[in-house]
Amino acid sequence: MPDNFNTKLFYGVSFAFIALNIFFIANEMYWFMALPAAAFVMMLFFFSLDKLLLALVFITPFTFKYRHPALGFTIDIPTEPVIVAIMCLFFLKLFYEQSYDRKILRHPVTILLIINMLWMFITSVTSEIPVVSFKFFISRLWFVVTFYFVLIQLFNKPEKIRLFLWLFGSALVIMIIYITLVHSTYDFDRKVGTWVVRPFFNDHTNYSAVIALIAPTFLIMAFYKGYSVLRRRLSFLIFAFFVVGIIFSYSRASWVSIMAALGAFWVLVFKINYKLIFAVIALVVGVLFVFQDQIIMSLERNRQESAEDFREHAQSITNISSDASNLERINRWRAAYRMFQERPIVGWGPGTYQEVYAPFQLSMDHTIITTNFGDLGNAHSEYLGPLAESGLPGMLLFMVLALWVIITGIKNIKHAESKEMRWISLGITLGYITYFTHGFLNNFLDTDKASVLFWGFMAILVAIEVYHTQKQPKKKIS
Repeated sequence: MPDNFNTKLFYGVSFAFIALNIFFIANEMYWFMALPAAAFVMMLFFFSLDKLLLALVFITPFTFKYRHPALGFTIDIPTEPVIVAIMCLFFLKLFYEQSYDRKILRHPVTILLIINMLWMFITSVTSEIPVVSFKFFISRLWFVVTFYFVLIQLFNKPEKIRLFLWLFGSALVIMIIYITLVHSTYDFDRKVGTWVVRPFFNDHTNYSAVIALIAPTFLIMAFYKGYSVLRRRLSFLIFAFFVVGIIFSYSRASWVSIMAALGAFWVLVFKINYKLIFAVIALVVGVLFVFQDQIIMSLERNRQESAEDFREHAQSITNISSDASNLERINRWRAAYRMFQERPIVGWGPGTYQEVYAPFQLSMDHTIITTNFGDLGNAHSEYLGPLAESGLPGMLLFMVLALWVIITGIKNIKHAESKEMRWISLGITLGYITYFTHGFLNNFLDTDKASVLFWGFMAILVAIEVYHTQKQPKKKIS
């Protein structure tokens, strides 16, 4: 009898849905077709949140921004509404149960992250445009909560860490193949490469930064002998696609960041003494300071602008005399510094740079692409952006957080229980090296793809230290 009832109920609901769908389609109302997907998401939301989180990780590379012209807000479709719902569920559960894993809460990265968010909230209150700042703060909050505080609870199981990497990596490869194929129809024209990534990425720099962030992990996994031959070959194949994506992105900042990660790799693997590293850095900084005039004169003699030829395009990195992209970055940086000088402690408010920087530009810094409308990006720096928007404490908090993330990764390379976790930590740490290097020239934490990977990687490193670390340090990475 119950089986018969369930069968009748199933057919009845199905018939009702089909009838209603026909009615809505006839009246040109197509949203009803999405209800089954919405119902499925709701079931996962309440009964299998881990699967929903991992599904979001896979879907993120395919998302695109939708702007509502009347309400004036932008949303990432289809993931952002679900991310917001997960954040709300997290806070409700936290309020009801009043408990969270204390080992995670006591970790230095978590503490720094909470302080960072609290300072962002304070500077949103003191903001020049509070509405913009609170929108920016809440947007940052739902990514941090969902992909750090919620997702980290899954990473007590190593298989979830692997799944995170493979889901995001494989989805990103699909996007790279699609973008590369479209780009090929334009003979890989450099100028086309800046916009062919849309609507899935803001521009080619965002696209390449995300690829560079995850690429080292797959290269490391390709050489980890604990995996099967098939998995290692697939890892290397995915890495090869990443290389293609980075090359044809024509993003010079990503090329530089990869070189920085390569240098960090030799430092980590061969365990070069950190005192020697800091001494070399101090020496380089000293030389740059003493010979700054000569260096600037040398850079100004470089007239090589962005070009189709990869070698010439790379040479244009140091062109600060005629390359419009380089000169506009310098213009934005100088404007950010002048903003900081006027409000050194609390800044102008998170997310407000694009709205208020125009008066801080000087005519002598203007380029052929200078604008007063904030429509060509922000401060182009993960460090100067917070400096202008949240003052000196905002920049220092981000820099300390970045430093501690790298420290956590290095500790995991030495102390993680399994060889696999040590190798994964190495890959993620190198990925962060690319991002923090890239951060001198661009900033992307206001985009969903970079945010999911950035905070997700942070959750993995902390989870490895908390859940997968032994007391006695390992002497070797291999």
